[in-house]
Amino acid sequence: MSDLHDVHGWLDERFPSLLREHDVPGAAWAVLQGGQVVDGAAGLLSKATGVEATADSVFQIGSVTKLWTGTLVMQLVDEGLVDLDGPVRAHLPEFRVADEAAAARITVRQLLNHTAGFEGDIFTDTGIGDDCLEKYVATLGGVSQLFPPGERFSYNNAGFCVLGRLVEVLRGKPYDVCLREHLITRLGLTHAATGPYEAIVFRAAMGHIQAESGGEYVPAPIWAMSRSNAPAGAMLAMRPRDLVAFARMHIEDGRAADGTQVLAPGTAARMHEREVDLPDLGLMGTSWGLGFERFDTPDGTIIGHDGNTIGQAAFLRIVPEAGVVVALLTNGGDAAALFHDVAGHVLAELTDVALPSPPVPPAEPERIDAERFLGTYSAEVFDLTVSQDADHRIWIDQIPKGAYVEMGGKVERSELVHYREDMLIPIEADRGMHMPHAFLGDDGTGHALYLHLGRAVRRAGA
Repeated sequence: MSDLHDVHGWLDERFPSLLREHDVPGAAWAVLQGGQVVDGAAGLLSKATGVEATADSVFQIGSVTKLWTGTLVMQLVDEGLVDLDGPVRAHLPEFRVADEAAAARITVRQLLNHTAGFEGDIFTDTGIGDDCLEKYVATLGGVSQLFPPGERFSYNNAGFCVLGRLVEVLRGKPYDVCLREHLITRLGLTHAATGPYEAIVFRAAMGHIQAESGGEYVPAPIWAMSRSNAPAGAMLAMRPRDLVAFARMHIEDGRAADGTQVLAPGTAARMHEREVDLPDLGLMGTSWGLGFERFDTPDGTIIGHDGNTIGQAAFLRIVPEAGVVVALLTNGGDAAALFHDVAGHVLAELTDVALPSPPVPPAEPERIDAERFLGTYSAEVFDLTVSQDADHRIWIDQIPKGAYVEMGGKVERSELVHYREDMLIPIEADRGMHMPHAFLGDDGTGHALYLHLGRAVRRAGA
């Protein structure tokens, strides 16, 4: 097993070539072991400006922000201000979704572990004012309930916006001020930005996207998503070293590097513990905690989270037993493949826990009758239609809707093949990943009720 010095040397040498190999414009990384941190960067922050990435550059961390929102909520639990198993309405009496009975039952814990059951990909822009979260929560009254609260996991961005509003109400301050006062400052972080007005004072990365499939990665037309989705991951940016400092607090029982107790003893461990199992998708965790994604491997448990914004992708992995953390922040290209090269090497060299291999389609897939899977599954941001042709080839058509269209989503058609029981997988990779499609439940006619892609997408008309 290598030491941190060896890993630092390997990354300094290999990182620039890995960026070229995976067509990533720019990226930065940091690794923690035994309280020591090393970091580095390569490439460009923007192809338009030619500014080079450095270890002090800030990148958006996307949905890794959910760990920060969850930590803010757990501070309130520590203070006795929030009961995890109490209804959200105890603090937000105005909280509504379309199913009134479900809205009255949904608990804070169910929002944290993604089992609340309502449609989660709601990206309504309610402006840039300090009241944007209040306005956002007020828009959820028509959002459909996919399944009873607590029944299963379905990744829920909107749920974390509700949690962000809960923090605002109980602290009496805007969400980003709470982030600054209760986490960023207490952790002693120097390169963390809660929005574009702060990010601009640093060397800030610009996301890069493909204007067309297979085309060149070019700077995205906008820097960030809407402020109303900040608690779910629309705004927060930082350098990898600062993200690692947050993770270090979590594996040192809630203590910051200077000894400040950010979470009560034992609370961080509660956040990391298994709460709910997931379908075996391979690209997401095997289970989830209170905000934390968990990878339960034969060698031990890895925790963390990923994040994606407009052309930026973030990855955080923690092996608590080994005291090892790796963070990778990127601004385009095949970021997932870069992550597996970087994190795979780091964990192999510094721990006894291997990074799980990403799923791939079988070399000779079995031809199957896909009748159980066929039909249209509808979400707020897209419709997914599964069909099978005369040659028994299986296809899925994605039709973007609403906010997804505004974010540049396009009609896509992909071929799926048999992967496992009640699971299909795309033949072609999307951004370097083959996401398994799990078909769950029964609509009463022998057809699957849900297409699960980390999010449960319900059969239309069922």
